[in-house]
Formats: sequence, structure tokens, C-alpha cells
Amino acid sequence: MAASTLETFPNPRPERDYEIAIRCPEFTSLCPKTGLPDFGEIRITYVPDARCVELKSLKYYFIDFRNRGIFYEHVTNEILDDLVNALQPRRLTVVGDFSVRGGIKTTVTVEYRKSA
Repeated sequence: MAASTLETFPNPRPERDYEIAIRCPEFTSLCPKTGLPDFGEIRITYVPDARCVELKSLKYYFIDFRNRGIFYEHVTNEILDDLVNALQPRRLTVVGDFSVRGGIKTTVTVEYRKSA
């Protein structure tokens, strides 16, 4: 995956804890079993440390998943890992809230907390 697509900028208030919430309501990837598109919403909430994510780069990062066969659990964890590597935040949560498929709704939540 193109984690190198993610760009960051300096946190304008690194001395303060504040929360940034980002929603991508049109996330798309492919089912690795059928090759059919999977749709969902990715929600990111984080408390930055020294860096914040640049939103245009995040949009292009998400676009890279459109033609990739990947399970819900994998994609949600990969997004968390890539953002933690790029940002080194104080706290970060990623929720993959995927659309109903075959009568089943799936939501995957992963969390990161910086060690003291």
C-alpha cells in the first residue's frame, strides 16, 4: 500500500491535547474472495503530538484501496498502522463501518495509545 502517499504538517498547538475527527463516508475496496466492491465509511479520531495528517494526501491514500482485494479487518488495521507510523500521535482510533453484504453488517474498531 502507498503509505508514502500520506503527508503531514507540524501540529500548530503541540502543547495542547485536542481531538481531530475525520470521516470518509465513501470508502471502497474489493472483496478478496469475490472481487466485488466493498463499500463503507472510515472514521478516524486522533490526538496529535508533533504532526497532523494533510487531508488531500489522506484522500489519495484511501483511493489506493479501490482496486485492492482486502478483508475489512486487514484494511482497518492497516490504516491504523500507516497513520501511527506517519503521525506518532498521542492517541488514534480507526473505525471501519462497512455496508451490509449478504445480510451481515460489519464494524471493525482498532485503537492505538502512545506509551508513557
